[in-house]
Amino acid sequence: MTAQPTDTVKRHLIDPAPRFRDRRSPRPAVFLDRDGVINEEVHYLSHVDELKLIAGTASAIRRLNEAGIPVIVVTNQSAVARGYLTEDGLFEIHQAMAGLLAREKASVQGIYYSPYHPDGEGAYRRDSTCRKPEAGMLLAAADEFAITLSESVLVGDRINDIRAGHAAGTRAIMVRTGHGAKETQLPDAQEADFIADDLAAAVDHILGSMIAN
Repeated sequence: MTAQPTDTVKRHLIDPAPRFRDRRSPRPAVFLDRDGVINEEVHYLSHVDELKLIAGTASAIRRLNEAGIPVIVVTNQSAVARGYLTEDGLFEIHQAMAGLLAREKASVQGIYYSPYHPDGEGAYRRDSTCRKPEAGMLLAAADEFAITLSESVLVGDRINDIRAGHAAGTRAIMVRTGHGAKETQLPDAQEADFIADDLAAAVDHILGSMIAN
């Protein structure tokens, strides 16, 4: 299916700063999956007290911040569709995540999420072009933040993350944290442009050879 840039895409905590939204000067960005990349993987994370950052992720994000590279979270959140939490509860988790990052002087410029799933409940029971491996969240962010997708990188712990990045035209890195501990061992993991131990190692590679800073 063909995704439209804003098709059903939902957002939290969008940074209005002009430097990240100047269409006269499009720039590359780093897209991050959330669970298993930024925070520790929890089966359907639904409470703020379950949220814990993976060691080294805040400092890795801070390095991207210091390099002037927009950092955008793109996350499937079928926990909403399955009734484990509400969108208000998800917002509280994202506020808490932003707070944990801020304590270490790190920040993300936007969070895009898909609360839908074909096996979900009520209005959330649906297919959507914003749910990875579809590219809708990345396309929406590229439009809103004037991002050059061909120069950007997505970091995820699942093969579907990699496929979403490639569908949007970015390069893609898999990490071995979260679901990556198993998924990097699968043959399809070779679709990734690079495999890193964790986000810190991924950022080393991004700043070293993928995005000039």
